[in-house]
Amino acid sequence: MQSYADVEELAARARTLAATGSRRVLGVAGPPGAGKSTLAGALVRALDGLAVLVPMDGFHLADAELARLGRADRKGAPDTFDAHGYAALLARLRAPRPGETVYAPSFERDLEQPLAGALPVEPDVPLVVTEGNYLLLDEEPWSTRVRPLLDEVWWVSVDDALRVERLTARHVAFGKSPSAARDWVLRSDEANARRVAPGRERADLVVDLPLLGRRPGA
Repeated sequence: MQSYADVEELAARARTLAATGSRRVLGVAGPPGAGKSTLAGALVRALDGLAVLVPMDGFHLADAELARLGRADRKGAPDTFDAHGYAALLARLRAPRPGETVYAPSFERDLEQPLAGALPVEPDVPLVVTEGNYLLLDEEPWSTRVRPLLDEVWWVSVDDALRVERLTARHVAFGKSPSAARDWVLRSDEANARRVAPGRERADLVVDLPLLGRRPGA
């Protein structure tokens, strides 16, 4: 398993997936705050029309449903997502039909809610990039329904202290007080980070995100 790749290498590898002649799906996994969306977005931009981004976060359960289930205080945990719905979308994306646009959900951070039908995926786009915490989670249904639908999964690695700092700043930016943000990160986000950590060993590639754009030894 390769443990380092720079931007050009990553883009070239993704472009190779996109050039196979049929729709491919590339997963980007890692703990909360690692920079999965940053990497996924950079790849899609680098491929310039050959790829589209469909985040797993669009399958967050709505706050009202989390409250009904008694899971609101664990928002972001594996059972606060519609994993089966996500798998169904991935299966549909793997088999595009001529002339049929697939509309995927996004996650609106200003609202902290999923937004249905926000991301159009045209049938002639050869690569779908999807990112999320649980793509390599060795638990049902992630391991049996989601992972088999991904051609490759890359793991984003970053210093834990930097992750916590990023996550805390993100929660503050979206309305939490600094103390409430740090409490949430240390109680909820870090519990999820520990849960997904073994997935690193199952990844096809490990990307050290702070080193992106630098050559080894730079």
